[in-house]
Amino acid sequence: MKKFLILFALALPLSIWAQYLLPNEEVIYSFETKNGKKMILVKDKKDEYIQYRFGNKNKVEMEFPMERTKDSWKKFTYNSYMRGGGKQNSGMELHYLSFKNNGYQYQLYKSYYAEDGSYSTGVTVTDSKGKETDIPGIYKSIKGNLSSLDESKLIVKENTGL
Repeated sequence: MKKFLILFALALPLSIWAQYLLPNEEVIYSFETKNGKKMILVKDKKDEYIQYRFGNKNKVEMEFPMERTKDSWKKFTYNSYMRGGGKQNSGMELHYLSFKNNGYQYQLYKSYYAEDGSYSTGVTVTDSKGKETDIPGIYKSIKGNLSSLDESKLIVKENTGL
């Protein structure tokens, strides 16, 4: 009986994680938020789809898009900007992934500013009236790399003129 309980205790975190990451998927980018939520951006290992998931540690509260098809890549827009030169040149690295769902605009971000050495990550949600809500992420909890989308030919790239 003791062995069964130990096995169950070890398997429970895996089953919770399993709803965020399926066996055929890999993490593109993920982080935990300061309010105890989890954001994970995944893709099928064969690039069949990309999907955003958000929720608490026990339950995925939002998945976008719901359909796991090749067309999912077209529902996201990615842009980035990098300027070297360190503190004296205000070096920076900015990465954004955006999508629209049910009248809301979502923007994942990861940034670094050499001038003050600051790092940040999170999700900004904008409603139809333009009201923004920022959900800050815990930078040290990041797994994966949003900049890996720079190389993807599947995702829509946007040039914002930064």
